[in-house]
Amino acid sequence: MIGKLPENILEAVLETLPLEFSVVDENDKVLAWNKHETRIFKRPKGVIGKDVHNCHPKKSVDKVEQILREMKEGSRDKAQFWIDLPIGPNEEKQKVLIRYCALRDSNGKYLGCLEASQNIGKLQSITGEKRLLD
Repeated sequence: MIGKLPENILEAVLETLPLEFSVVDENDKVLAWNKHETRIFKRPKGVIGKDVHNCHPKKSVDKVEQILREMKEGSRDKAQFWIDLPIGPNEEKQKVLIRYCALRDSNGKYLGCLEASQNIGKLQSITGEKRLLD
């Protein structure tokens, strides 16, 4: 990153990003997440510092473990998948894009993982162009 953001600006940016994310450290412990009140994948605050494997459904834990293992080994930097989930007051199925990205320092050392999730249902219907201030 070029430049340095004051902590209050950085926090505002992280809460304003049009996606939700969680961060785990190199030992698979949950460090933080954004959009606590509006998350697709809600979790209690007590998860901070706990093992990330406990935050996933049993049927996907082995896949999460494989992704994290491969990131630590250096054979993977990203994993991307999408699922249909009931979201909103009407529990309407929406497409959710989920990305895991390895966090590495400037020397390539594994620092942890960023999990980013985004409801892309409305994005899928975009056609044509909409210009600035249209």
